Amino acid sequence: MPKKRLPRKAHFHSPRHGDKHKDPQSVESCENDILAFLYQSMPPVSIDDITRELAAKNSEKKTIERSIDSLLQENIVRKSGKRLFTFSNNALIYQGILEQNPRGFGFVSHRTSAIEAPVLSRDPFIPASRLKSAHQGDTVLIRVQRVRSDDRPEASVIKILARGTERLAGFFSQDTKGGKVIPEDLRYSFTVLVDASSHPEIRNGDAVIVKIGDSDQSARTVKGEIVEVLGSPDNIDVQMRMVIEKFSLPHIFSPQAEQEAAALPEDIIAEEGREDLREILHVTIDGETAKDFDDAVAVIKTKKGFRLYVSIADVSHFVSPGSALDRDAYERGTSIYFPGRVIPMLPEKLSNNLCSLVPDRDRLTLTAILDFDRAGTLLHKRFSRSIICSRQRFTYTMVRKILVDQDTETRNAHKSFLTPLKWAGELAEALQKMRRNRGALGFTLPEAEIGLDEDGRIQSIKRAERNFAHQMIEEFMLAANEAVATAFTEQNRKSLYRIHERPAPEKVREFSIFAKSLGLHLPEVENSPHWFAKVLDLCKGSPKEYIVNNLLLRTMQQARYSPENVGHFGLAATDYTHFTSPIRRYPDLMVHRELCKMCTLDPQKTPDREKQLPLKDAGDFLSGRERAAVNAEREMNDRLKLLYMENHIGETFDAIISGVNDSVFFVELLDLFISGSVALEDLKGDYFFYDARHHRLTGEISRQVFQLGDTLKVTVKNVDRGRNRISFKPFTDKGN
Repeated sequence: MPKKRLPRKAHFHSPRHGDKHKDPQSVESCENDILAFLYQSMPPVSIDDITRELAAKNSEKKTIERSIDSLLQENIVRKSGKRLFTFSNNALIYQGILEQNPRGFGFVSHRTSAIEAPVLSRDPFIPASRLKSAHQGDTVLIRVQRVRSDDRPEASVIKILARGTERLAGFFSQDTKGGKVIPEDLRYSFTVLVDASSHPEIRNGDAVIVKIGDSDQSARTVKGEIVEVLGSPDNIDVQMRMVIEKFSLPHIFSPQAEQEAAALPEDIIAEEGREDLREILHVTIDGETAKDFDDAVAVIKTKKGFRLYVSIADVSHFVSPGSALDRDAYERGTSIYFPGRVIPMLPEKLSNNLCSLVPDRDRLTLTAILDFDRAGTLLHKRFSRSIICSRQRFTYTMVRKILVDQDTETRNAHKSFLTPLKWAGELAEALQKMRRNRGALGFTLPEAEIGLDEDGRIQSIKRAERNFAHQMIEEFMLAANEAVATAFTEQNRKSLYRIHERPAPEKVREFSIFAKSLGLHLPEVENSPHWFAKVLDLCKGSPKEYIVNNLLLRTMQQARYSPENVGHFGLAATDYTHFTSPIRRYPDLMVHRELCKMCTLDPQKTPDREKQLPLKDAGDFLSGRERAAVNAEREMNDRLKLLYMENHIGETFDAIISGVNDSVFFVELLDLFISGSVALEDLKGDYFFYDARHHRLTGEISRQVFQLGDTLKVTVKNVDRGRNRISFKPFTDKGN
């Protein structure tokens, strides 16, 4: 069906000339009440229905009639019969989530419309004066008044359909007028008035959780109640709780889920039908601080090439669909990892015990058994519910010492594993080469590793190590995920795929123009993985590598979960899913259940005894939970970086320019991966012109240039924790 065209000349409603007795505010308010009633009813509705509904709001009959007449003339409402009314076909009425800016205005995202309104190309803008009493995160009903020349709709809030939150994290202060809490999230532009008499331990500046009440349209304050005193915001656990509240993260298991977990037997018994793989030399390879080991691998050399075993903890054996454990896991969607802390998807008895493939303990698993030739081409695949016994827990560092460093002491300590690890390395190299040849993208974005001391304080921030052992395990997991997805496609199984759609062509063109301004000589633009891979190779090892990787990543669409398999662009894969982490990702658990069905010939023994959620709904919800987790993890890291930099004001660091505009340029510290900005006012002794086309600033007198991708030294000037900002100034050596 063709998209409906949007009107561009509609304006905010104003009273018509000559109607001296009309109160424009009351008419507009009445119009909004009528539209909200129509939207939430099952139109058409009668004039009597409307009058009865609005009488409760003290609207006069004449005002109601004038408002209906106005809506009819503006073609927002139409008659259906003599005295019935409904929406016109092109009525611009939508509902969505308000994303408020700290400066007051907002945008409405995640829009839907029960009346099949025209599709909007951009999120509607809501001026602060037209938000009514809506706040960040509220579900609102809006009316679009006009669409600007840049295709940005402008709208007003008709009604608040649901409050986004009843709880907020904030900072307490007490003065002669009483207690108040300033929300930590600056998007909430009000102050919460509280009575702190029941919390004698509270101090000014403490972080607290408040439950808030409602407010009228003009209120800048709301009444609230302190439900928890967190303590000093300098504490990492307090910061974590504030992030949990900001992103509304489920973090306490229900009593029913706790009871189900406690009732699980400790003994691991291989029931009939499980393949016994305990003689296969499985090992786990993870980071030094890992506690949940959900994957174990084994590689055997064969006449044709290699056989790879990827055995994954069989969470589906312990977590039945529809159980309390299952409901809690679905609500979380994923485990969330903070430095030194975790919000697990499953209780500890499962994640760190029964479903953790610890050495020398029998564990129930699902195994992908994959045969490859020496070049890494998949020859055969099969899957099995299995039981294994991991023989060794390796860390990435240990494997690097064995395979890359050839460290004598480490090799002597693990002689029985040297040959299997050598085979594993050979297979990983072949698989990596195969992926690169088909165009899979190899982004090189280093990450920060935040180290904590025993008291939870930040001890260090450094570049996280990534070596061949990481790449080896990644290749094995990718191969298993792809093999499971391919099997689902071949057998027309219904499950969630991990999809990554092709970038929007206009974004690719924008990137190519941007890259040329940096002096990069790109191949002819193609919207294909091969083209992106060539670009990454072009800048590899150059000073611009970090910037280009970041910019290319922003060009990409977000990977997500969907039952519709459209392939994975970044991996250049036609079939891909998530199979390898059911301890920490709910989509993997869903994939396991479908795989178990596929492996079970007897339908009476299938583990999925209850009806599952619609896959489309589950994919959308779980993609949202993943985004929330990523944002929360990023936020927590940023907060800790701010705490860290407060102790380094006045110190100098190497940085790269990551963005430029007409008032500041943005930098990222090369060793700490901490972002901040340099204000033009701190570029002393010259006036700098902004060259938007080339993303640079040029000094009028000195001709000094600050361009995207340039490296320089900067000194920490200020840390504003309230706004999550770090300010730098260029380092100048004045004889020091």
